[in-house]
Order: sequence, then structure tokens, then C-alpha cells
Amino acid sequence: MISLALGAILAALAVLLTALPFIQHADDLDAPLDGPTPEQERRIAVIEERDRALAALKELEFDHRTGKIDDTDYRELVGPLRRTAAEALRIIDEGSAKE
Repeated sequence: MISLALGAILAALAVLLTALPFIQHADDLDAPLDGPTPEQERRIAVIEERDRALAALKELEFDHRTGKIDDTDYRELVGPLRRTAAEALRIIDEGSAKE
């Protein structure tokens, strides 16, 4: 009987010691998160622009290969998308070089 009570106390102590770091830092969870700085927002916008341009290029390539878009329309559409993607990549590379 004593060993059962001692085991239960030991188990409760182990649970308490394991949970203690989480209980102590629970107040930090209510702290407001800092939003991105204007520079970070600009970088995120450029990354999203790059992703949209690359996705559009991928879709355009697929449509051209499957015959949904003819050569004339493809040549007309691919240039601006490539320039947009290249400009976004250049801005991202410049930002990475500064860091």
C-alpha cells in the first residue's frame, strides 16, 4: 500500500517537473506578435510577385506544349512574364547580398 502511494506521488512529481517549463512560459503566449517591418513586407511582396510570375510561366509553357496557345500568342505573353520574374529575382538577390 505504501509503495503504491509512493509511486503515485513520484508519478505526480514527474508530471509536474515535466510541465513546469510550459507553465512558467504561458504568460509569453499572450504577448502580441511583432508585425513585419516595411522592408520585410516589401521582400514578401517581391517573393509573391516572383512566385506568381513563375507559376504563370509554367502554366503558359504547359498550355503552349499542349496546343492550347499558338506560337504567336506564346511569344507575345512569355516576354513580359520573364521580365517580371527576372526583375523580382534581381531584387531578391540584391536584398540577400545586403544581409
